Amino acid sequence: MAAEIIVALAVVIPVILFPAALVWYPTIGGLVLAARKARRAKATAKATG
Repeated sequence: MAAEIIVALAVVIPVILFPAALVWYPTIGGLVLAARKARRAKATAKATG
């Protein structure tokens, strides 16, 4: 019975994580882009005085 549980988990976990990754990847990418943009704007404002 333990083997069936392991196989079931091996099948179900990627099925659950793949859609979650598809949702979270653009979200994290957007946060990184916003942070870079803010850092660039702060550096530009500091350089121009």
